[in-house]
Amino acid sequence: MLTLVTGATGQVGRRFVPRLLQRTAPGDTVRLLVRDAERSAPFAALGAQIEVGELRDEESVRKALSGADAVVNIAAAFRGVPDEEAWAVNRDAALALGRAAVVAGVSRFVQASTNLVYGAGRGRPLTEDDAPLPGGPLWGAYAESKAEAETGLLAMRGETGLDVRIGALAFVYGEGDPHLANALQWAGHWAAHQRLPMVHHADVAQGLLRLLHAPGATGKYNIADDAPMTAVELHQLNGVPVPDGAAGRPDPDPWYGVVSTRRIRDELGYRPLYPSAWTARDAGVL
Repeated sequence: MLTLVTGATGQVGRRFVPRLLQRTAPGDTVRLLVRDAERSAPFAALGAQIEVGELRDEESVRKALSGADAVVNIAAAFRGVPDEEAWAVNRDAALALGRAAVVAGVSRFVQASTNLVYGAGRGRPLTEDDAPLPGGPLWGAYAESKAEAETGLLAMRGETGLDVRIGALAFVYGEGDPHLANALQWAGHWAAHQRLPMVHHADVAQGLLRLLHAPGATGKYNIADDAPMTAVELHQLNGVPVPDGAAGRPDPDPWYGVVSTRRIRDELGYRPLYPSAWTARDAGVL
């Protein structure tokens, strides 16, 4: 089995790829499509094939897909980039990669997405059947472009038979990822009890590996831990004081981003290694 991974040098990819390589059976191959060979050198030392190219370049993608059996698309343009870049990477490049995968004869396509695609809350944990409902504090080009990528890839599954599997990730943290500290740019303005659903990098990898390898997986799966963190807890984890006035602020959407993980638990046996960020803190893996 030859698996192509995109986004290998990003915050999620560079923590996922070593775990994927650890799971590679004799005779199997992991290939990475990267822009910078130097940044991918540690993965080459672990046995990965390196294909230098650009995800938005048709010829680079064609070469990277040659002989591939599966794709794990982790490449993403996150919040803070210009909107046009978010659309170009998160939607356009993902859909182009899916179409190229069909032409190349790839049988399985795993897409890393986000729980932000759901938009506004529903007054309950969000399930994979919930369609996007624009709105909420973190809605924008990143979430919207990821939502349209999901829609397009799932339509491609129906049209071409490509085995598309989508992992909708909660807020990813751990193992030195600055994302946890970055969360304060939002949480500093939240109500004290406002919650942020989270998932540790180890559990992101667990979830994506289950999507990649499980023979019966199909469609979309939420990937999160068991305990969304309040704004107070996020400040405590980062070792900074809670802002004055947080206790008196209202939470405009108490179920924003809070997802159900029942499907991935029941169908694929997923159980968070770190059920909460406190567990990760105690284990020394923040």
